[in-house]
Amino acid sequence: MAGLDPKNWDEMRALGHQMLDDMFDNLEHVAEGPVWQPMPDAVRQGFAKQPLPQTGTALPDLYGQFTQSVLPYAVGNRHPRFMGWVHGGGTVQGMLAEMLAAGLNANLGGRDHAPVEVERMVIRWAATMLGFPETATGVLVTGSSLANFIAVLTASRAVKEGLTLRTEGLNGRKLVGYAAQTAHGCLARAFDMAGLGTDALRRVPVDAAFKMDMAALRTQVDADLAAGLEPFLVVGTAGTVDTGSVDPLPELAAFAQAYGLWFHVDGAFGALARLSSTYAPLVAGLELADSIALDFHKWAQTPYDAGCVLVREQGKQAATFAQSLAYLSREDRGTAAGAPWFCDLGPDLSRGFRALKVWFTLAGFGVEGLGGVVDGCCRVARYLAARVEAHPDLEMLAPVTLNIVCFRVSVGADNLDALNGELVKDMQESGVAVPSATVVQGKRAVRVAVVNHRTTEQDIDIMLEALLALAAKRTNLDVSALADPLPA
Repeated sequence: MAGLDPKNWDEMRALGHQMLDDMFDNLEHVAEGPVWQPMPDAVRQGFAKQPLPQTGTALPDLYGQFTQSVLPYAVGNRHPRFMGWVHGGGTVQGMLAEMLAAGLNANLGGRDHAPVEVERMVIRWAATMLGFPETATGVLVTGSSLANFIAVLTASRAVKEGLTLRTEGLNGRKLVGYAAQTAHGCLARAFDMAGLGTDALRRVPVDAAFKMDMAALRTQVDADLAAGLEPFLVVGTAGTVDTGSVDPLPELAAFAQAYGLWFHVDGAFGALARLSSTYAPLVAGLELADSIALDFHKWAQTPYDAGCVLVREQGKQAATFAQSLAYLSREDRGTAAGAPWFCDLGPDLSRGFRALKVWFTLAGFGVEGLGGVVDGCCRVARYLAARVEAHPDLEMLAPVTLNIVCFRVSVGADNLDALNGELVKDMQESGVAVPSATVVQGKRAVRVAVVNHRTTEQDIDIMLEALLALAAKRTNLDVSALADPLPA
């Protein structure tokens, strides 16, 4: 067999250097182009109708197709005015780490090799960052959806003594868990995939600050206990997806201990507020959790994908996922040494080297650098909130806890929900900025999540000016007040 390596390494090296230089140029000037632009039908159809290749295509031709049909039509989260969803902007360091990891092509399901030790180091660092003991276990995964799923499974098998779900299934047991109405939808999906059913996740009302109502939680748990059900889990959120609010984590930890529940925190982006001396107090109580889900590809700016789950007590993850199989036996020496393996801590046996880009991020910028990103994003969000509050035709819809601002254009149409929904789409298609839409207090909101390390107050001004100009086209709105200075 001839193999798949290049016949001319010099030509391949030259093309690789060109690709790298092109991506450096693209990242350096990313703010100069549109945030997002619709994909032309011809480009979309080019993918939809392209048949399965029977013979090979030269790499220069494939790279040409990438630059023409993929690069211009990405989602745009590298751009400083991508503000719609909680997506990190990525870094050059992370991009280069991805290249190195792909070249190494390591499988981190297990066995004895250096990439496994890198991931163990990263997990230990993550535990230290969030106040867990260094002995905590954890694993890098695609994102918090899978991290929360792992936590739900681990909790279901850990809280009740003698629970035999792995071999017998639920077998008539009626386990129930609790999360606020503002919790991410991936938790309900986790209950679904775990076989518990989405109805087993009780959605607890929230207070005026969009935090879980502790009195309502107690009422629901007491009612379920009286009905003969088995509460096993309570989930607090550090940084809700709609408004960025943080549940009362210390109170939830005490409640979980009193009722014998597993306390899990979904800290997909908000957990990393601990890196900021200013905002760390808002997420106090993280360190009391039994497990935490978080994403390095959000505030830590690691390239997608890089999620993580941490479990405080050793052995709980392994009790949930580890298998004993002859063809995957762990040895005392040789390549099959190095137990425990990461496949014992989650559902994946085949796993990429995500830890390298997380290592390059954490070591390359340090706690101070990443904490500065948190500070900067929250500062920019508060700047936006102040601009909204100072404008007579804009209305804030939720308090700003961290980096998410929900507001709306509040005049100019009989149906303000429809107006604001259309304005969000207008803005996205303009290429100037990408906010998203959500519903807060029953009102359609323009939602701005400041997550990108490149975003500044100037980007907020550009976004607001464009939004008000688009609103003026649809209404009789006077946009002149936008230029007025902020009150002292």
